[in-house]
Formats: sequence, structure tokens, C-alpha cells
Amino acid sequence: MTRLPDFRLETYFSRWEFTARHHLTASDVQTMTLGELLSLADDKDREAFENLPLGYTETFGDPALREVIAQTYENAGADDVICFAGAEEALYLAMNVLLDAGDHAVVVTPNYQAAETVPMALCEVTGVALDPDRNWALDLDEVAAALRPNTRVVSVNFPNNPTGKVIDAADFTALARLCDERGIHLFSDEVYRGLEADAARILPQAADLSERALSLNVTSKSLGLPGLRIGWITCRDRELLSRLERAKHYTTICNSAPSEVLARIALKAREPILRRNRALIAANLPAFESFFSEFADDFDWQAPDGGCVAYPRYLGPDGVEEFCTRLVEEAGVLLLPASIYHSELTPTPSDRFRIGIGRHHPEEGLAAFAQWMRTSR
Repeated sequence: MTRLPDFRLETYFSRWEFTARHHLTASDVQTMTLGELLSLADDKDREAFENLPLGYTETFGDPALREVIAQTYENAGADDVICFAGAEEALYLAMNVLLDAGDHAVVVTPNYQAAETVPMALCEVTGVALDPDRNWALDLDEVAAALRPNTRVVSVNFPNNPTGKVIDAADFTALARLCDERGIHLFSDEVYRGLEADAARILPQAADLSERALSLNVTSKSLGLPGLRIGWITCRDRELLSRLERAKHYTTICNSAPSEVLARIALKAREPILRRNRALIAANLPAFESFFSEFADDFDWQAPDGGCVAYPRYLGPDGVEEFCTRLVEEAGVLLLPASIYHSELTPTPSDRFRIGIGRHHPEEGLAAFAQWMRTSR
């Protein structure tokens, strides 16, 4: 395995995430307090949390948590679930288990950086770009053309980070069928599932469509609980899950026991939490629509199909990198410029930035952003 490059997003956040006055590029929905989460627990889970022994837990994850996770799928059981310390560990170990030198992977861009850099450190990788000129469409013929006899993985992410794109369910099902026909594992990052603007566009989960597919999810994004650090992979290939467990022995070994109980509480209350989070995004959108309407000559804005991030185009002559740098330095407003989503695999737009729409009270940050636009442009 070759050395991994610096993680651009985390390096950028290390500099600005906790010092910028207005975090307008958050990738998660507004979180809740521990007390608020515990208020959603039934008596059994509240007692389990209060009397929890702080010892080691099972590598696969708490059996009761895995059972609750399995209930969110149509065709998977608890034995088809393995838990991790967040989605990043799951992604990293899955790629190391699925890929080796001499293999080939296909990765859709733009993406969360690890989705391409981890496979690229292991084997040859081909990128297939979402088309910004066609509302970030995915061309399935292009995916099929990228496949090789030694292709082992096709990696996708919908709702997409950073674009918010959700493809049609028929296309997603066709993609899963294509992978099955070629003996390929579909790796599907589904961490924003449940935050679709239109419930009719919620995609089936990959693990429900195929016994070979892997569905990645986490408490961090749609549920807005990143501090729990609980993610999971659901896959009906039990031999593959066993290999993932053995790989986890070299990383976290097991998850945090308190976090597993809290994740169990959150997943049992998943529907009301998701309703609350979708309502928050819907309530926030008019403020963003108003801002981008005022500055229509400077930005090309489109609300996301799903998730809580959008990827507008910056139209100014100074370029998006200088624009984002000046904005955070002079107004304390943090956005993520397009360089964070640069891909080594495909061309990616260089005039975009990520903005988050899922946190409480974005009006203050948008007001500071607007004031800077009016006085400093």
C-alpha cells in the first residue's frame, strides 16, 4: 500500500472549523445534547446506559445495536451487520479487505476524498464523473465502459457529498444488477439517506438489492450525532463480514460501549429524529434561497436533492479559492472551496464551494456573508 496523501478536508478543518465565527459548510445536521437523546430512550435502554459496565465490547458490535440496525433494511439481519468507529474506519477497512495489487476499482466523483485515495493506494482506479452540466447525472454506460475483468469494486455515494445529487432508483437498481452480473462488489455510501427533499426519491439500500453489495451508514450525518462515532456496514456476504472483523482487530478492535447504547437509542428513535432534521433543512432553505437570489450575479445556486450540503458555483473573476480564503479571513465565514474535492481520477469543477444547510440559525452566518459581499466585493 502506498502512503496516503494528506486529507485535504480535515487539514482545512484543522485550521478553521473551530476558529471561524460562522461554520457555514457543516456536513451534518444540527446535533442534540446527551440529555435530549436520552429523553428518547425507553426505560430498558436508559437503565442500560446508566448501569453500563465500561469494559470491552464485541468486535462486530453490540448485538442489540446490530439488531436495531438490521431493522432499517428489508433483506438483512443482525448477522449481516458489523459496526465501526464512524464511517471512515468502515470505508478504510472495506477497501483494504476488498482490494489488492492487481485489482481494479471504479469510483464516482466528486466524492469524500477517502473514497478514491484509499483505493488508489491499493490498486488501479478509474473515475466516473457526475456531470455538472446535466444536474450531476451519472452515466451508467460510462460506468459499464470503465469496468475491467479485474474490477472488484464500484464505489458510489448518494445522496452525494458535496453535490446533494440523488440519482433515479431505476438507475441505482440497474447499477446493482450490473455489478452482480460482473461479480463486482457495489460499495454504497448511504450516510445521507433519509434527508431527501422528496421522500419518493429515497433510494433502496444496496445491501437490500444484492448479496454482494455493501451499504455504509453512520450516526453522524442524517441523525446529526457525529460525536457518537458509530458507523456500520451491512452486507449479506458473511465470509466478507468475517474478513472485515479480522481487519478491525488491527484498528479499533471494538467500539465505545456508551456510544453503542446511545446509537441504539438514536436508531430506535430514527423516524422522529429524521422528521425533525428534514423539517430543519426545509425551514432553513428559504434563507439560503434569499441570499443567493440577492447575489444572483455572483453565484449559481441549486438546492440539493438530498442530504444537508449543496455545491453552488462561484461566478466571480477572482476564483473560488481566493474568494473562500478572503471570506473566512475577513468575515469569519467558513466554506469549503472546490480544491477540497479535487480528484486525481477525473476533471472536477474548480468554481464550486460546499455550503451546509442543516444547522440551526444559519441566518447569522448568512448575514455576515451578505454584509461582506456588499462591502468587500
